[in-house]
Amino acid sequence: MKVIDTKLTDAKIIETDVFGDPRGFFTETFTANKFKAAGVDVEWLQDNQSLSVEPGVLRGMHFQRAPHAQTKLLRAITGVIYDVIIDVRTGSPTYGQWQGFILSEFNHRQLLVPKGFAHGFMTLTANCNVAYKCDGYYAPDADGGLAYDDPDIGIEWPMPLDDLVLSEKDKHHPRLKDADLNFVYGGKN
Repeated sequence: MKVIDTKLTDAKIIETDVFGDPRGFFTETFTANKFKAAGVDVEWLQDNQSLSVEPGVLRGMHFQRAPHAQTKLLRAITGVIYDVIIDVRTGSPTYGQWQGFILSEFNHRQLLVPKGFAHGFMTLTANCNVAYKCDGYYAPDADGGLAYDDPDIGIEWPMPLDDLVLSEKDKHHPRLKDADLNFVYGGKN
């Protein structure tokens, strides 16, 4: 198993060992003792899965405010997604910066999204199943988000934004400068 640093402080890419043969492949997507030995010591409490049926679905940019902030571990079970995170922790050396990653059924990569990050993804293929673990439960009162097209952040999405498929909620998130955030870098969120 490899744990790879990203350019954003505390966010990681995780590559588990994949064993393939003519039948297909096998991988352990999560093994507590292996993750802990690699420095990822998180107690997961909830598993989620979403299906997006067509390319150009954009889900995000989501977060839960403290004290209900969540660390997430995401992977694409089927299809290909462009997964984006934004560091929104006040005082972080990478505050307001974003990074995008291709997660797919082919590369088997997982993205560890720490507390204090906004997260979202765009589907690049049809029938994208995305699974993710969370270390906290969903708390509707703490639900928040950022505009996927905030010009101050400048996310470079891989598909034109004209034909996106978005939820009503995701069409109306505020820009970073107007968002209700309470994450502090190095603090207990």
